[in-house]
Amino acid sequence: MSPIDIRPVTAADHAAWLALWHAYLQFYNTELPDAVSQSTWQRLIDAREPTHSALAWQDGKAVGMVNFIYHRSNWSIENSCYLQDLLVAPAQRGGGVGRKLIEHVYATAKADGCCEVHWLTHETNATAIQLYERIAERPGFIQFCKGL
Repeated sequence: MSPIDIRPVTAADHAAWLALWHAYLQFYNTELPDAVSQSTWQRLIDAREPTHSALAWQDGKAVGMVNFIYHRSNWSIENSCYLQDLLVAPAQRGGGVGRKLIEHVYATAKADGCCEVHWLTHETNATAIQLYERIAERPGFIQFCKGL
């Protein structure tokens, strides 16, 4: 199998990113208006925004995606990094692509002065949880959310 190359998205990657974005939304059985997806993409490629994205490439095809956001914290001087979206194409799962994408976020966030990377996953995402428990700590907090 060919090596995996992880690199930040560029404007030329829109179609590859969008296909993975739609697959990610489908994985979580959700839909977003096209305007939200377009706004998200514009933020990801705008250097002034705190949002970032990288794609995993293998044999010229995007096989994974990670989106992450830098944000302030009341618990540190440095920014924190929220890894918001992560998807690996089904055919590549279990081959280390997810780990490489997360390690890319770790390295990028550290280079940009962040003090931590954190994320959530759904409690039914057992395969991902197995990976996450090997490469991060599980702090035990429970998430609450209310749409406004």
